Amino acid sequence: MLSWAIARAGHDLRDFTTRFPKVQDWLSGAKLPTLKQLEEFSHRVHLPFGYLFLDQPPHEALNFPFFRTGGGQQQGVSLNVYDTILLIQKRQDWLAEYLVDNEFPALNYVGSAAGESNPMVIVQSIRQTLNLEPIWASRVKSWADALDHLAAKLENAGIQVVFNSVVENNNHRPIDVEECRGFILVDAHAPFMFVNAADGKAAQMFTIAHELAHIWIGQSAGFDMQQLLPADDPLEKLCDQVAAELLVPRDEFKHFWARNPNLQAMSRYFKVSPIVLARRALDLGKISKATFFQWYGEYHEGVKYKKENMAGGGDFYLTQKKRLGLRYVSLVDRAVREKQLLYREAYQLTGLKGDTYQNFINKL
Repeated sequence: MLSWAIARAGHDLRDFTTRFPKVQDWLSGAKLPTLKQLEEFSHRVHLPFGYLFLDQPPHEALNFPFFRTGGGQQQGVSLNVYDTILLIQKRQDWLAEYLVDNEFPALNYVGSAAGESNPMVIVQSIRQTLNLEPIWASRVKSWADALDHLAAKLENAGIQVVFNSVVENNNHRPIDVEECRGFILVDAHAPFMFVNAADGKAAQMFTIAHELAHIWIGQSAGFDMQQLLPADDPLEKLCDQVAAELLVPRDEFKHFWARNPNLQAMSRYFKVSPIVLARRALDLGKISKATFFQWYGEYHEGVKYKKENMAGGGDFYLTQKKRLGLRYVSLVDRAVREKQLLYREAYQLTGLKGDTYQNFINKL
């Protein structure tokens, strides 16, 4: 169990025991750990304490596909991504049960496009449900405003949107964008959408649009979308087409390109990343693959430079608002006030405790 726990956390056994020699003594049987030492060990390897007393490691696998660009789907992800999925699933299980018990209706758009192969049909249904005009993003001031506007539309429609780049609130456990740009957990009452906040804001728009397509089709999934390209899977390619048309309508793109094929200018208009527009140009035959990959490399380096030189900090409660979603927290608090949930349970479901929880409620 100890060896499995170390490997599960992504550590090399020899390196780990070199840094923590007492663990080697436990493995060899020379010494037995104390209870406190085991608690410290479980914390270091991010493992529930009780797991250490099982006879065999539990079977841990995702119950939905995780798509990889350049290939198909796989079940294995890093521990940080896996723990984040478990966290969101726990929130979803509670919320779905709460909504059913309190007779909230199911969301009729979830799975409404199952079996549909025409991306235009799905896009039209999404726009109608969310009350979005084809060129809605051109009417807001910035990428950040466009992202907030779209997230608000989703929450109003009953979709929980989580923006985070670490496991819950642990800044020592980052979620790598190259591994996970996002995942979607589909449910008829409580669909949950996770977006990696470490990605650029304009690129997050594409992730959201891609995840929306999954909700309409009715299938949960995760994805890395390296170089903003889909996995070699019919479903992913369809969702990719839906996302592209939803954010950058084909006719509007062609019209703009004919007048001024400048990615920066188009990015300000459509409120998506320049590389998303380069993808659209590639799909519509305006540029070659070689040109796209060249642009992507230059864009990726630029984004990396900005992140490395960006100041940290920020308002804690506004960060929690993005990580939790106001609709979700408001329903948790409603359950507390209706005596359907204990405060202790509310703290566990939000990651906020005591005065921090109450301050969040009062402030936001």
